[in-house]
Amino acid sequence: MKAAVLEQLQQPLEVHELTVDKPGPGEVLVRTAAAGVCHSDLHFANGDWQYPMPCVLGHEGAGVVEQVGEGVDYVSPGDPVITCVSQWCGQCEYCLTGRPHLCRQQGLHRDSEAPPRLMREGALVHQFMELSCFAEQMLVNERAVVKVTPDIPLDRAALIGCGVTTGVGAVFNTAQVVPGTSVAVVGCGGIGLNAVQAARLAGASRVIAVDRLASKLELARTFGASDTVDASAGDPVEQVRELTGGGVDYSFEAIGLKLTAEQCFAMIKPGGTATVIGMIPQGVKIELMGSELLGEKKIQGSVMGSNRFRVDMPRYVDLYLQGRLNLDDLVSRHIRLDEIDDAFDRLRTGEVARSVILMDA
Repeated sequence: MKAAVLEQLQQPLEVHELTVDKPGPGEVLVRTAAAGVCHSDLHFANGDWQYPMPCVLGHEGAGVVEQVGEGVDYVSPGDPVITCVSQWCGQCEYCLTGRPHLCRQQGLHRDSEAPPRLMREGALVHQFMELSCFAEQMLVNERAVVKVTPDIPLDRAALIGCGVTTGVGAVFNTAQVVPGTSVAVVGCGGIGLNAVQAARLAGASRVIAVDRLASKLELARTFGASDTVDASAGDPVEQVRELTGGGVDYSFEAIGLKLTAEQCFAMIKPGGTATVIGMIPQGVKIELMGSELLGEKKIQGSVMGSNRFRVDMPRYVDLYLQGRLNLDDLVSRHIRLDEIDDAFDRLRTGEVARSVILMDA
């Protein structure tokens, strides 16, 4: 099969022919149909976060089951599925207390003595997040997939694998936005746009989109933003405070920067909650005014939208099919696998919400 391989940091990915192993016990082989190009992949390609190389990136995918291993009874060949990094063991403290997205995934990986899932000329190629969606096939644990109705196009379904679940889930699950409250979303890429539309669905009375690009602010309005703030035209904190008379109830950071995380905390009012969704680079610290904690202001993180993905993702599919969740406008363009580096370049400039790889293109 063909796959896009990261050989060195800050270098173009190279498309190679790889060998994928057969499904072992509890494993599923999926024929990849579509994969979204997420900013998180770019973080690892840039070296902001570390992962062993060579590896096949990609963690936002959808496809069709081709084969199943021994003991698999959840899916069968022919089932359309979405993949998710939030594999869950069902036995640890986090799983048993309703937080499977924090599962440490013990017992879900191949034994070190077993053959690698991915190889090139007999040598190991690392599987990114146990998925590696930038490939024509994915060999994964059955607890990394969720069955979905064939009614949803798989290029839309792929987006639910990360961007939708992360942005929508941060609003619904992590922050639990209350109807009638005010929300600010800083960063209107794929995840930020999903946070915007989730805030609208949650019943927020005011949804303020913050970005530096006019095109993204315009797009945010189509996703439900009631107000927009151009961060290049002045201090976004002061602009949000002026719009709301003192600050918002909830803010969401959807970029992954020290500055914007600090701004999100600064733009909430007393009693408000700032939720950091973006992946701030490893080793970077954020600074807050300690005195503001006396106003019961809170800051928290969110990983993959605090998801319970086999429950949440089918619900998001239903919302899309009902016309209530906008996935169509998230797809900025379709690309081939060998155009992945151009997609990364567009992410760096902030030009797109999502480029989606179609494997049969």
